[in-house]
Amino acid sequence: MMAKRKMSNLLALAVLSLLTERPMHPYEISSVMKQRELSTVIKLNYSSLYSVMETLQREGLIVPVETQREGRYPERTVYTTTEAGRSELFDWLRALLRQPMTEYSQFAAGLAFLGNLSPTEVVALLEEHSRHLKKQMRDTQGSIERGLQIGVDRLFLTEDRYMLALLEARLTFIQQFLLEVSDGTLTEMRDGKLVWRVTRLDLALLGSEMQQEHDSTEDNEI
Repeated sequence: MMAKRKMSNLLALAVLSLLTERPMHPYEISSVMKQRELSTVIKLNYSSLYSVMETLQREGLIVPVETQREGRYPERTVYTTTEAGRSELFDWLRALLRQPMTEYSQFAAGLAFLGNLSPTEVVALLEEHSRHLKKQMRDTQGSIERGLQIGVDRLFLTEDRYMLALLEARLTFIQQFLLEVSDGTLTEMRDGKLVWRVTRLDLALLGSEMQQEHDSTEDNEI
């Protein structure tokens, strides 16, 4: 069992990594993250960044080293990591890479309960999802190619390549799922309507079937 970390916010991981690279002030950290497109894998906003840095300083993982002033801009405090901060960074990275973590995906949650919608509607929604995925894949592939063209080492494009692989895997899954809807693996015709094929009705009454029963009851009452 892994020991509980002092920080769990992945923005703190990014801050520790960047400050281990070189001392920076918060605005520079934010700029570097945007320049390297790290905001695609770690949620970034300026207020959260300041909050995270305050916590890191309180925990003794980073310390201020100097203040800088440029023109009419206010003074900016430059920070660096402490020995404890670097140790925390390395241990954290080892834990993330060593053992798969449970990640709660909103898309997976949608898949878990899609039976509440009719197969026809689910097909339309997933086809729209696929179009968005293809655009994300083109954008990610373009970002990788631009990085390579300007001389970014392949090592530093690893997270982009990983994100592209995830997008490709999701698209493949959706295409297979849509095939199983159309070929009758997951669906069947009942009373002239396409419905989910469910063999254990004692385990679940799907929301889409409940709606059909409601519609049928209303038709009978008319």
